[in-house]
Amino acid sequence: MNSPRAPLAAQSLMMSHGPHTIIPHLDIELRTGEVTAIVGPNGCGKSTLLNGLARIHKPRQGTIVLDGADIHTLPARDVARKLALLPQDNSAPEGLTVTDLIRFGRHPHQSWLSQWSEDDERAVRKALRAADVGDLANRPLDTLSGGQRQRAWIAMSIAQETQLLLLDEPTSALDLGHQIEVFELIRALASQGKTIAMVVHDLVSACRYADHIIAMCHGEIVTEGTPSKVITTNLIAELYGVACDLMHDPVSGSPILVNIRRVHPAKPAEIT
Repeated sequence: MNSPRAPLAAQSLMMSHGPHTIIPHLDIELRTGEVTAIVGPNGCGKSTLLNGLARIHKPRQGTIVLDGADIHTLPARDVARKLALLPQDNSAPEGLTVTDLIRFGRHPHQSWLSQWSEDDERAVRKALRAADVGDLANRPLDTLSGGQRQRAWIAMSIAQETQLLLLDEPTSALDLGHQIEVFELIRALASQGKTIAMVVHDLVSACRYADHIIAMCHGEIVTEGTPSKVITTNLIAELYGVACDLMHDPVSGSPILVNIRRVHPAKPAEIT
């Protein structure tokens, strides 16, 4: 743990919501310049883990190490200069434009003595280009499509100029075309050297776009590794209670799930 390739790692992590333990004990490390997809059934602790790594949710036990230092000993501004989190639910004031939103990403670099600078302006222009939202710069967020809005939020994270990006279901509620837009942007950012961890529900997309997969169940890591090594019919049955057959994409070689069927019928919801 805490290898030279791990800019962010957790050791003996325990996380709870009130009296309920969500993650009993977990070790994890993210590898530099790679996309890590965290997968698993609803309620298994994926988002809790991501919030813990981002210092949003304080663990009950364990240590989170950011660039060799305990993240809870670092000033908040220092953390924000190294790590950006894009949560599931984002909201912005009505009428806020794409450029206005992206400018918020520069907040960790501001102080009473250092106000808006040419470096900040350069970072905003770079983020507009990287997320391919330059033609939307003056558009209010509430006039954009779902995929465009999500790219704008990612652009804000890019403007923060961190080497680490944590994304919680970045393609949630997006149609197929917009999902591909966002995943291809994530791959482009990784190719530029950023380290990215994302919670993903779509296993096929996780396999196609991630270098490394971490599979979770009941707050624990069941297995991790490259998609071709991790994704098996036994794992899918264990995580989701479904049977399937596996094929491989003829171009990328990534696993594809076919002939999916439920093994154990879902319990009917209780009527209250």
